[in-house]
Amino acid sequence: MTHFSWLDYTIFGGYLAASVGVGLFSARGSKSLGDYFLAGRGMNSILVAMSILAALFSGISYLAGPADVYKNGFGFAYVILAFFIATPFTAMYMLPKFYQSRFFTAYQFLEERFSLSVRLLASGLFIFRVALWLAAATYAPALALEKVTGMPLWLTILASGVLTTLYTALGGMRAVIWTDVMQLIVLFGGQLVIVLVAVGKIPGGLGGVWDTAVADHRLDLSLSFSISERVNLWAVLLAGAFLHLVQMATDQVSVQRYLTAGSLREAQRSLWIKLWLILPVLILFYGTGLVLYAFYKTHGDPMTAGLIAKEDQILPYFVVTQLPAGLPGLLIAAIYAASMSTISAGLNSLASATFVDFKQRLSTQAEGTQAQQVGRARMITVIYGFIVIGLAFAVSLMPGNLVESVNTVIGLIGGPLLGLFFLGMFTQRATTRGALLGCLAGFISLLSLYLYQNGVLTAVKPPLLVSFIWFSLLGTLITMGVGLLTSGRSDTSSVRHQ
Repeated sequence: MTHFSWLDYTIFGGYLAASVGVGLFSARGSKSLGDYFLAGRGMNSILVAMSILAALFSGISYLAGPADVYKNGFGFAYVILAFFIATPFTAMYMLPKFYQSRFFTAYQFLEERFSLSVRLLASGLFIFRVALWLAAATYAPALALEKVTGMPLWLTILASGVLTTLYTALGGMRAVIWTDVMQLIVLFGGQLVIVLVAVGKIPGGLGGVWDTAVADHRLDLSLSFSISERVNLWAVLLAGAFLHLVQMATDQVSVQRYLTAGSLREAQRSLWIKLWLILPVLILFYGTGLVLYAFYKTHGDPMTAGLIAKEDQILPYFVVTQLPAGLPGLLIAAIYAASMSTISAGLNSLASATFVDFKQRLSTQAEGTQAQQVGRARMITVIYGFIVIGLAFAVSLMPGNLVESVNTVIGLIGGPLLGLFFLGMFTQRATTRGALLGCLAGFISLLSLYLYQNGVLTAVKPPLLVSFIWFSLLGTLITMGVGLLTSGRSDTSSVRHQ
């Protein structure tokens, strides 16, 4: 297989250096925690929208989206439609709660509504989930680079982790947002180039892609109500909405960006802008899977030929074998940069949750000067950077492709977390006791189901009971149901913050 040329290496290195340079340039403005974690609460809605989109649209999305469509058809990609449910719900019903007290983290709301213990539990679950998510985001570009450049996996994981930790620790949220914007533009442009080149080599062009997709039933979506089916219409609409809500409404990565806006109205506006930005972006990225399917149906499937080991490598394989010298370097750098964008966003949010929810809230010592607090926040960021690097080496052991692995993790932990926020925001009966027991029940139930379905608890792997896409919804319902049933009347915390 063809590897990088010297021109590709030059462009790749130059783009990564530019990304780090933008991040380091932003370090000059981080003089307080408000600057470091929330960019001084002065970012406009367009930048916030682009940053939210870039933060959640990682190298995982860049690689796994087209790969999933290439292997399984467009079924999961219809989850795009669920954004029309999750976005207005978040903007109208959940976002105002975070702005009532000008929070630093999403989990401060849970302390006002319930108690400190619920806040710490929720923040801890977030930290655990996002650390795993960032590990996958670190592993994704390393997988791509290993295949197309011949660089060993361990080296590329270390490179992305260390570089991103460096500029995130120094630059804070301003570094994160500005690199997000730059990388989102390159991502979209790079994917467009891939599609145009591929379509030009397919008989019939776009018409040929469409005819192939229809003939091979790649656009079909089941109308079944079965929750064991991988995807169907009800899964992508209903379960998909809850999957989006986990990341849009309970995730510090997203909530922290809303709070960088100057007002609630600006934050709500950023969500609507993000909705209209994400539609063409996701249609292009998932549509690339259909284009690659049609291309390799004509030119021979590289997986069948043994040229690649996983479908997650199909996009970088096309880039390095079909594009002229120079473009592979830029596009693989775009994949790499997408993950760096996600990692930087996650590291900053992990640091903010740890510093604000744990260190500040639990410490009895004087906080020190603003400069000292920023210094401690930077140190926490560095620690998380190395934790994520370590976890990235374990991601390859998870069953399923990247789409299934990542969304399973989101559901396992994010579903119970969303249930906590729903109990706090939309019920008056729920108490601290009910919230804690409900969340615990939700997490244990989903984890047990996951282990059972993957044969960990049985001698023989059983048939699938619940598809990965339903985990968020199921976790939310279990948490709320158990939470309401176990809430005692003696707990008065339920009326603290209505």
